[in-house]
Amino acid sequence: MGSESNQGNILITGATGNVGFEIVKQLSAPADRNTRLRAAVRSINNASKVIGQRAELVEMDYSKAESISKAINGIDKLFLLTPFEPNMVELSSNLISEAEKAGTVKHIVKQSVMGADAEPGIIASRLHRQVEKIIEKSGIPFTFLRPNFFMQNFINFLGNTIRNQNALYLPAGEGKVSFVDVRDIAAVATKILGQDYEQHKGKSYDITGPEALSYGDAALILSNELGKKITYVNISDEDARNGMRSMGLDKWFIDCMIELYDVSRKGYASDISSAVEDIIGRKSTSFSHFVKESIASFR
Repeated sequence: MGSESNQGNILITGATGNVGFEIVKQLSAPADRNTRLRAAVRSINNASKVIGQRAELVEMDYSKAESISKAINGIDKLFLLTPFEPNMVELSSNLISEAEKAGTVKHIVKQSVMGADAEPGIIASRLHRQVEKIIEKSGIPFTFLRPNFFMQNFINFLGNTIRNQNALYLPAGEGKVSFVDVRDIAAVATKILGQDYEQHKGKSYDITGPEALSYGDAALILSNELGKKITYVNISDEDARNGMRSMGLDKWFIDCMIELYDVSRKGYASDISSAVEDIIGRKSTSFSHFVKESIASFR
């Protein structure tokens, strides 16, 4: 999709997270020495997995203008991924404000969320849309990536009960979700960051997997690939709240998760987008392929 450009100097925020780390990894792979990668982390001491990639590490605190200014100094392109916290809009605004002041940033690629433009929207989509609006007002060219639920959540959040109880416990009904592999989100971001921004300027891309599955469908695929029966148990919102409380999660985050499960229960997360194939030239990863590649994580 269009010509590759000199990628310049790229700052990847959230570099130890699911998507951020994959972007650092994928951008580190080509031996393009014209590209300088900078990976922003909260603490270099806790960023061991990023060390070894071809990226300069910089500690950045979203609440401290001086640390943001240092991280963004000389940067042409910014991958924006702010922590999902109640003050996410304020933290993002701090970063965008410093990008404006720097005057060198020619393109912001923001990881948003599918449904960010829905009105009135749920907590997660409202926060992401507020950040999108701040970017739109900044005058800096932008591209919004709006992915659906991550396939990796089956490992990171549901893996414990899959491994130990052969079950998934969620209040998601039979609603279907077009789960996406974070490596596909990263591949789209990497491609866009490596191209002339003009062709993606002002665009928003929903990023999904190739099919919409209920959690019951997902349990069946897990059963087939893992060679043991995995059961999906549709639980009440209250049971889900209690389970998340027992994991030590705070009320704000639990409320957000319950809203997300309600969205999937109602079928609002079932849309399928061709963005992965359109931008990187291959089909998005299927859930069965993801599970096949991740078997060790489920054992």
